[in-house]
Amino acid sequence: MEETTIVMLKKTKIKNPILIEGLPGIGLVGKLAADHMVRELKAEKIADVYSPHFPHQVVMQKNGAIRMLKNRIYYIKGKKNDLLILVGDVQAVTSEAQYEVTGKLLDFFAKHKGKQIITLGGYGLGKSATEPKVFGSASHKKIVAGYKKYGIVFGETRGSIIGAAGMLLGLGKLRDMQGVCLMGETHGAYVDAKSAQAVLGVLSKMLGVKIDTKKLQERAKEGEKFMKKLETEAAKQQQMLAPASKDLTYIR
Repeated sequence: MEETTIVMLKKTKIKNPILIEGLPGIGLVGKLAADHMVRELKAEKIADVYSPHFPHQVVMQKNGAIRMLKNRIYYIKGKKNDLLILVGDVQAVTSEAQYEVTGKLLDFFAKHKGKQIITLGGYGLGKSATEPKVFGSASHKKIVAGYKKYGIVFGETRGSIIGAAGMLLGLGKLRDMQGVCLMGETHGAYVDAKSAQAVLGVLSKMLGVKIDTKKLQERAKEGEKFMKKLETEAAKQQQMLAPASKDLTYIR
């Protein structure tokens, strides 16, 4: 295999598709959100994506067999727009690889007359949020106002959008496609189901689709308990490592 290959598993008539990307990234926010959407809406897998730009390893499964690392494309039929959801194990590992993989994905999307892209991810701030905000960055300034009505916060983020979440929008823009990256506020150092839930809440409004997030809520609660445990243990460690009193007159 010398280049990224998209293997169609089922011939599907796709109408006015919206591409939604949720690959692994900061806090796994995008991946959690997209995977949950696939399960809750019972999306149908229509394609597997293989690439020599994915890590050179295979996954050992419970059934005793191995499988290649891959991305997957799922399909949901809509009234006005069909949905194509990109999920997967990994992202491409180098800059050149990101360009190649993204190019192939956009070729596939363009083949089906796709014009709108929504990418999902996390925006790491190094701290936990009780009510995570959902930040946004759009492909074009002219479409920002239309997205604000969904509660997306624009203009407060800085830096770069790394990986597929940014490249799909950037290279898509060069092909006259448009879209937005939804970034859930997150610590960044751990898997954040609460942030993924916030992103899904916004996405469901944008698409006009109801997505049950009960299971994500349960996972978020487990994550909060885990973080509280870590904070308690860290506090204990700090107490143990705290410097002794300065009044050490007994030392000679």
